Amino acid sequence: MPEYLAPGVYVEETSFRAKSIEGVSTTTTGFIGPTRYGPVDLEPDIITGLGEFERVYGDRQQLKFTAADGAETLSHNFMWHAVRAFFENDGKRLYIVRTFKPISETDEGFASAIFPLSVNPEEQIEIRARFPGDAGRMRVRLTLRLGQNVLSGEPDNPSVSSLLNGDVVWISDLPGSPPSSPPSSESGQFYVANKKTEGGWEFTNLLTSPPSSPTSSRDLSTLRPDPDPKLSDKVKVLTLTVTTMLLGESDLPPGVWSGLALDPSHKTAGQPDSIFDKFAARPSNLSDARRLPIVIERGKNSAGTTNITDGIEVLERLLQHKPSLRAGLDNPNSTDDERSIDFVVDGGNDGQRPTAAEYEGEAEDDSPFKTGLKAFEDVEDISIVAAPGSTFGYENGYRQQAATIVSLLISHCERMLYRIAVLDSGDGQTISDVRAMRSRYDSKYAALYYPWVKILDPVTQTEIALPPSGFITGIYARNDVQRAVYKAPANEVVNLAIGFEQTLNKAQQEVLNPEGVNCLRFFEGRGFRVWGARTISSDPEWKYVNLRRYFAYLERSIDRGTQWAVFEPNGENLWANVRRTIETFLLNEFQMGALLGDRPEKAFFVRCDRTTMTQNDLDNGRLVCLIGVAPLRPAEFVIFRIGQWTADRK
Repeated sequence: MPEYLAPGVYVEETSFRAKSIEGVSTTTTGFIGPTRYGPVDLEPDIITGLGEFERVYGDRQQLKFTAADGAETLSHNFMWHAVRAFFENDGKRLYIVRTFKPISETDEGFASAIFPLSVNPEEQIEIRARFPGDAGRMRVRLTLRLGQNVLSGEPDNPSVSSLLNGDVVWISDLPGSPPSSPPSSESGQFYVANKKTEGGWEFTNLLTSPPSSPTSSRDLSTLRPDPDPKLSDKVKVLTLTVTTMLLGESDLPPGVWSGLALDPSHKTAGQPDSIFDKFAARPSNLSDARRLPIVIERGKNSAGTTNITDGIEVLERLLQHKPSLRAGLDNPNSTDDERSIDFVVDGGNDGQRPTAAEYEGEAEDDSPFKTGLKAFEDVEDISIVAAPGSTFGYENGYRQQAATIVSLLISHCERMLYRIAVLDSGDGQTISDVRAMRSRYDSKYAALYYPWVKILDPVTQTEIALPPSGFITGIYARNDVQRAVYKAPANEVVNLAIGFEQTLNKAQQEVLNPEGVNCLRFFEGRGFRVWGARTISSDPEWKYVNLRRYFAYLERSIDRGTQWAVFEPNGENLWANVRRTIETFLLNEFQMGALLGDRPEKAFFVRCDRTTMTQNDLDNGRLVCLIGVAPLRPAEFVIFRIGQWTADRK
C-alpha cells in the first residue's frame, strides 16, 4: 500500500468493479497434411484467405507421390481443396502444418541448381528451393548492377560516400596519373573496399579473371575525382538483384530482391545483408523463412570449409559460369539481360505419401523447430483441428495409417483440452464400413462425418469426392459467427457441394446417428445439408458437438480471464472478487440465451468460499471455485403430437 510521509493531498485510483472475462475465439482452425510447397518445421502462421495459402503452400495442382520403389501416384491436392472449402463456407482464420516424407535419405525433394560445374564443391554456389516439393521448380535470375559513382572531393583529397566495408566496387582507372583526355571506354576492375584503421579506404583483392594488372590492391589516394564526369575516375558499388518466377501454371507474380551485397560477411548498420544472409537456410526473420522461395549457399567440402570468402570470389564464380557478363558490366548502356544469369531450379518432388509418423511430428529438445501435430501445441488460438485427406484409401491399403492418424488427432485434442477434432470417414465407404471405423474410437473431443462431398474439380474439370472436414470446419465458423457456439452446427447448407458420395435416406441415418456418425444429406428444395451434431463419445453427458465446444469456450474464457488471481492473497476478498468476475461472465451468457432457465439462479451457480476449500487447500496455496451451468442441448427430435378434437368438447 502507498506510504504517506509528508502532509498533503493524495489522489489515488481504485476499482469498484469485478474484473471482466472476455469470451475467446472458437472459430480458429488448424489443418495438417501434405501440400505442394511450404515450410515443414516452422511455427505455423495464420492464413486468412485462399490466395495467402497459395503464396506460402503452393497452388491447386495435384500431388505426385513417389514410393520407395519408384512407383508414382497422382493424388488430389486435398489440402488446397479443404482450405478452399473452409473459406467458401465462411471460415475466418486458419493455421497450416505441412507434412512431408522424403523418398530417401539422399533425395529430400528439393529442386536445385549448382554453378559453376567445372570447379570443386567448395568453390561452387548452390541455389535451391527453400522447401521440398515439385512446386519448387522455378526460374531464378541473378542480375549484376552498378550504382552511381561514389567518388567525390578534390583531386588531391578524394573521398567516397555511401561506401561500406566489404562492398565490391568497380574502379574505372588503374593506378597512375589522371588521363589527359576522356577515356574511350568504361573499362575497369573490381575490388573489395576495406576501411583502414587509421582512416581512408583501401581496395584489395583485384579480380584476376581475366587478369589485367599485376597489382592486387590500391589506395583511395590514387584516385582522381574531377568535376567533369568524363575526366573523373569512377568508383561504383556492385550489387546483385535476384528475381524468381515459378515454372508452369502460376498466377503468382515474380519475386524481386535488389541491392544485395556479394560479400558473405557484408553488414549494414551491424546487420548481415549479403545475398547469402538474405537467402540463408535459416533467416533471422521468421517472415523471410516462410516466404522467401529459395536458398543460396556456398559450397563446402567434406570438412565443412568453403573457398568463397569475399565478394570478389562470388563475382569470379558468376564470370566463370557466364564470361560475357564482364562486357555487360563494362558497358554503361548494357541491358539487364546482358548482365544476368538465368538458372532453372529443378529436380524437386513431392516425396512419399505422409504416414502417421509425419502427422505425429517431432519436437527435439535442443531445437525450436517442431513438425506435425506437435507444431500445433504452441498455438493457443486453435479450437478445431482436422487432417483433410488423411483417410483417403482407408478401405484400399491405407487403413492402419489412417486409423493411427485419427487416433493422433483425438489424443492431441484431449491433451490440449480446448479443441475438437473433425474426423473424416474414408472415401467410398459403405454404411457397414463407416460403422466399423466408428467403433474403433470413443472420445468427447471428436466428431465423425460421413459421406465425402462431391464438387467440380477446377484442376481436372471433373467431378471428384473430397473429405468433409474442410467444409465442416468452415460451417463451424459460420455457425459461431452468425449464431453462437452453443448452437449445434447442423441443419447448415454445405457450400460448393454438388452431391455426396452416398445419398442417404432416413432409414440409413437411423442406423448411423445413434452411433455418433454425423450424416451429410440432400433434401429436395433445401439443398445439401449437415444433418448431425454428435460426438463419438459413449458418455451421454457429452453426446453433442455444441455442448463439447461450448464448455471448451467457457473453460478457456474463464482460464484466460482469471489469470490475474494467481499469487493474490488467498482470502475472503479474493474469493468474492473471483465469484463476481465469473458470475458477471455467466450472467452475460444467460442473457444471450446460452443457458437453460428463466432466472440466473436456475441457469448457473458460482461458489468460492470455505465450503469449497479445506484448510489443507489454503495451506497449500489452492483456491477452489465450483461452477455449475445448465447448458442448452439441440432439439434433435422435434415431435408434434396431433389428435382429434370434437367441436363440442370443453
